[in-house]
Parts: sequence; C-alpha cells; structure tokens
Amino acid sequence: MKLAIVTAYPPSKVTLNEYAYHLVKHFRQKAHITELILLCDFTEGSKDIEFEEPGCKITVKECWKFNSYSNIIKVTKAINQTKPDVVLFNLQFMKFGDKKVAAALGLMLPMVCRIKRIPTIVLLHNILEEVDLAKAGFTSSKIMQNIYGFIGNTLTRLILQADVVAVTMQKYVDILEAKYKTKRVKLIPHGTFEVPEERHVRIPLEPMQIMTFGKFGTYKKVESMIEAVEKVRQSTNLDLEVVIAGTDNPNVPGYLEEVRNAYKHIDQVRFTGYVEECEVPTLFRESAVVVFPYTSTTGSSGVLHQAGSYGKAVVMPDLGDLALLVKDEGYQGEFFDPTCVDSLASAIENIVTNHNYRKKLERINYKAATAYPMSKIADMYLETFYEIMIKTS
Repeated sequence: MKLAIVTAYPPSKVTLNEYAYHLVKHFRQKAHITELILLCDFTEGSKDIEFEEPGCKITVKECWKFNSYSNIIKVTKAINQTKPDVVLFNLQFMKFGDKKVAAALGLMLPMVCRIKRIPTIVLLHNILEEVDLAKAGFTSSKIMQNIYGFIGNTLTRLILQADVVAVTMQKYVDILEAKYKTKRVKLIPHGTFEVPEERHVRIPLEPMQIMTFGKFGTYKKVESMIEAVEKVRQSTNLDLEVVIAGTDNPNVPGYLEEVRNAYKHIDQVRFTGYVEECEVPTLFRESAVVVFPYTSTTGSSGVLHQAGSYGKAVVMPDLGDLALLVKDEGYQGEFFDPTCVDSLASAIENIVTNHNYRKKLERINYKAATAYPMSKIADMYLETFYEIMIKTS
C-alpha cells in the first residue's frame, strides 16, 4: 500500500506537524505499507524523516504553502504524480491558512480525492460546533460568529465527502452524525505519541518545575498560572519554577513577550520558546506538574496525552473536551475554576505538597496513556482503509 499523508510536517511551524511526525514514525513500521508519501508544506529546513527504527520508503513532496490560494491545484497535481493507493488528511479548519478563502480551498481536497476514487480518510482534530470562536481568537462579533458558523457548516459538508472522517472524541461523532445526517464519521482516539518503558524517572525537586506547553495568547493564557504559583510559593515556602514552553498563537503575535515584561518582577519564570521534538522528553520528565491554563478547549488535547505518557500529574480546568477526556479515557488530575486564580493555586498546592497524591496521579495518567499507543492508532487507520477499499472494489 502506498499511503499519502497531506499534512504539515517538522520543521514546519504550522499546526499539527508534531502529530504527523508521530503518525509517520509508526506507519513506516507497518508491514502492509510499502511507501509513505508526505504531501507537505514548504519549509526552509529539510524534513525530519531520520528514524532509528527500520521502516518503509518515505517520499517527501513539498507542495503547499500556508495561505496560498493555489494549494488545491498543487496538492492535486502532487497526488497525480505520486499515485498513492490511499490518502490520509491530517486536518483542522485553519490547516491551510487563516484567510477564509485559502482555508476553504484547501479543505476541498478530500472531495477531490473522492471524485478521483482514491480511498480517503480525513483526521479532523476539532469541529467548529465545539469551538468558542471568541475565546479561540477568531472573532468576538456575533455577526461574524454567525458568518463563521455558516462557513463552518459548508466546509464540514465538504470534508464529509471523504470516505471516512475520523475524529478523536465520541462526542464529535455524535454531533456530526446528528447534525449532518451522515454515517461516514468514525471514532479513532488521539493516541499517545511516546510511551517510555520506564516511567519512574526521578524529577528535580529543587526547584520543582510547574510546566505548561502549547501556543499561547487566545484561550491559553499564562498570567493566571504565574500568579497562582506565586501564591503557592508564599503559602508553602516551596522552591517552585514556572516553565512556559512554547510560542505565541499565530493570532496573537507578541503575547508571550508582553507577559514576560509584565511579570519580570517575579522570580523563576522561564520561557523556553519553541521546543524541538528532541527536547520534548526532557521537558516533560523534568516537570513535577503540567498545568492547562485554558479558558476554553478546541479539541482532544495532545499535551494531556503527552503528560500521561511521561507519567505526570496534571492540573486542568473542569470544562469542555478536557473534562470529557477524563471521563472517556481515564485521565485524572486536580481541577480548577478557569476564572479564579485562587482556585488554580489551590489545585497546584494540593499536588506539590502531597508527594503520595502526586505519585498516584502519575500512575493513573500513565495507565490511561498506555491504552492507546500511536502504533495501535496507526493500525486503526490501516484497518479503516482496507474497509473502504473492500466497499469500493
């Protein structure tokens, strides 16, 4: 089987590139795949396809650019040239651009593959029905939200032209099936990127690192976390370091620099900037607690799955998709009210002052993460492709 994946891919900074890296890492080890074709975005550096494990041939074909209006033509041309047996799209709604027309044209590609009779799966990481457009940084205007809603409905109908649309949460399946009267939606969990064989790694406790990881500025804001940790320091006299790992959300450039300047009077606040893939394990292993300072959610949390895989205690707002993941996949953590700094401080303090409780959360989250390793997720996609091929043969 020649499998093409339409995606951003490291060293790309476009969203979901890390997820693609781990999909590729495991797909290439599957015996049924003879060649992986990466139909990916142009980057200055070469694509990260050097893996230690043996695997199938990987062909890289850079054929699209963020916000380009010609992506639909160029990706279609690349598909014609490489002639894959099946195509997997790794998508969210702003994958091909944050300009409406560019984004919409890119999202028509699954329909193109359907017309060409190429078995196609779209992995859709979020659905607009579950996105708070104001908190996610799209628009606070009610008129514009209605317009986005109409556009989102139209784009979803285009995406649903694929043979199968895979989503990472059962709630998404239920919503799409009910609203769009379709049976093409399938639950395939997000999966865990890496599952280290040895979870019990001794973490540095002087200082104890309280870490958050992501793209910040819209619904992910770090001010409350900095203030909460400072409160915990004052109430416990513990040596705590705030680690803010990641970059600005593209919709809010300069956000982290503004935060750095506003809180420069507070000690032990470290901004890592962009975290290379090879640096992620160390980042998580050295952290005592992973915090999710979110005011909203837009999909299944890759960071929560990563935190679980490294056996980390987590502090989460009790809302949206994070709350559903706890219910559906068995993760646990301390919950807080996202509108209250004192609530977040209390949640952090409950973990950092109770070693046994922290270790209990670590064990529970590691167990939840190991239920769906990425190798198992890759098998689920392959099984789905074979189902499609049988139906269409």
